[in-house]
Amino acid sequence: MERINRRLMNWASILDEKTKEQAIATSSLPFIYPHLALMPDAHLGKGATVGSVIPTLGTIIPAAVGVDIGCGMIAVKTQFNASELPEDRRSVREAIERAIPLSAGAYNKKIVATAVPRIEELAQRAERAGFDPASYAGNWTHQLGTLGSGNHFIEVSLDEEDAVWLFLHSGSRGVGNKIAQHHIKVAAALAKRWWIELPDPDLAYLVEGTDEFNAYIRELRWAQHFALLNREEMMDRVIRQVGEWVGTPVRELERINCHHNFTESEQHFGKRVWVSRKGAIKAAPGDDGLIPGSMGTASYVVRGLGNPVSLNSSPHGAGREYSRSAARRTFSLEQLREAMVGIEYRDTDAFIDEIPAAYKPIDQVMEDAADLVEIRHTLRQIVNVKGD
Repeated sequence: MERINRRLMNWASILDEKTKEQAIATSSLPFIYPHLALMPDAHLGKGATVGSVIPTLGTIIPAAVGVDIGCGMIAVKTQFNASELPEDRRSVREAIERAIPLSAGAYNKKIVATAVPRIEELAQRAERAGFDPASYAGNWTHQLGTLGSGNHFIEVSLDEEDAVWLFLHSGSRGVGNKIAQHHIKVAAALAKRWWIELPDPDLAYLVEGTDEFNAYIRELRWAQHFALLNREEMMDRVIRQVGEWVGTPVRELERINCHHNFTESEQHFGKRVWVSRKGAIKAAPGDDGLIPGSMGTASYVVRGLGNPVSLNSSPHGAGREYSRSAARRTFSLEQLREAMVGIEYRDTDAFIDEIPAAYKPIDQVMEDAADLVEIRHTLRQIVNVKGD
């Protein structure tokens, strides 16, 4: 861990200057307490750095939570061993691709039975929260159980003992994005109205106790729960497809579901603060968590060590070294194919910006996180599903 200044602690051994400058600017805000914590996967974000833990007194910065509220990971350990899997992996990839809508803007054409109780639960939560999700996305009920694009994925993986794990990454989809964008604009308008000077307009904040703050918290919590149930719904579909592929129903031995874009009220260094983890997972003592690499590198099942200086947090993944546009300029389809040897995936140049080389080396990230989490399992993927 490196102390950059009294209000900025850094665990990233790979940190470019622009990301460092962005984190320094955020840490200078007067309500940061006790300090901002940069995780090993830190990289440039909108307003606030991705891979940062931002504790705030009496305020929340909506852009510091991010536009994919509640984005996170879910993993299920099955009873299967690699030796029990069919050799034809393409069939299960294509089955998963049929069962779950992929890519930005994709949604379910009909609501399947497993989604009904989850949608009912979310409708009841929205009513108690005093808002209508349809005001943000009229088809939100059809978004539950959809993956999205970018770095979201579904994988069949093996651990160090060849046990089969099912692993996926997604968040609150279009409805969560619209909720986030709305409140980011509200915060920006308030900053303009009150002549509040900020190092970056995207660091506009909401003040605890105001109507605007309370509305954000209600809708934020709803979106976080939508994201959690979205992952549960997709995992249930993956489990069904994998069971049909193997010819035996999946028996779950363990299930872990964790956010990495979220806010919680927590006690740190003697004060109650709002902790916004933008690309970071909670890693209090005993917390189980998931840290993916990239589409061609290892992922990790971890347990939190409860490091107080990190505000009980850890990285959420490998973290980008190349922007998407830079990755497309730098790497080729042939290089992507070389990186994906041995992994069943959809062979397309749409994924060049997701090539493993566009990310920090996950082994280095995990080495940097040695005092934040302990590694329970190391996973290597054999099937990868992504949206364009």
